[in-house]
Amino acid sequence: MSSRTPVDTAIYAIGDIHGRLDLLTALHEHIATDALERAAKHKTVVYLGDYVSRGDDSLGVVDCVQKWLPEGFERVTLKGNHEDLLLRFVGGELEAGRHWFDYGGLDTLAHYGVAIPDRQARDEASVAELQQHFADALPRPHLQFFQSLQVSHRAGDYCFVHGGVRPGVALSKQKDHDCMWIRKPFLESEIDHGAIIVHGHSISPQPVVRHNRIGIDTGAYASGVLTCLVLEGACTSFLQT
Repeated sequence: MSSRTPVDTAIYAIGDIHGRLDLLTALHEHIATDALERAAKHKTVVYLGDYVSRGDDSLGVVDCVQKWLPEGFERVTLKGNHEDLLLRFVGGELEAGRHWFDYGGLDTLAHYGVAIPDRQARDEASVAELQQHFADALPRPHLQFFQSLQVSHRAGDYCFVHGGVRPGVALSKQKDHDCMWIRKPFLESEIDHGAIIVHGHSISPQPVVRHNRIGIDTGAYASGVLTCLVLEGACTSFLQT
């Protein structure tokens, strides 16, 4: 039997944005146009996380996600591993900051107005100073946005997460860390997870459609291709920049 969305529902799932406000704005326009042609009464946009890092405007992406909601739409915002690192860093976990800095975290700090030295030292005092500056610069509505993010969302026969799920573990018992961070065990698994898992986190040139998962991280920050999976009833399609 084909997997289905809830009755009379269209779902738009958006992959990893990573600071590419230009692509997100264009994709929102595609979604709005597509939605006008659909009969479904209920429409949901699901963001799979990784709003920040790497691209040119993490702050602008967060603003846009918070503000863009066409009439008749519900919004679901999930937490990616980059938001996990951001929150841990803001909370004082300096090692999380060092990890994040290796994958575009310093870009995010700069987008929020934090001055980044040309050659950033990684000693504890320097990282602690950056942490304090970032905590001071982060607007309260943005901090509240990051703190409000869910790690999973279930709708019909689909489960939406950022990274994936731990094979063999019931969806109701998944650990938050796996939902945001897992890769190889999930990507290589052929078992039924109890729902079709829609995820980002692991980059591929095109969307990956398997019998147990759909991956839609097409590396937008570098490729210029931001992907949206469209689900309605038993039908599946894609929108891309």
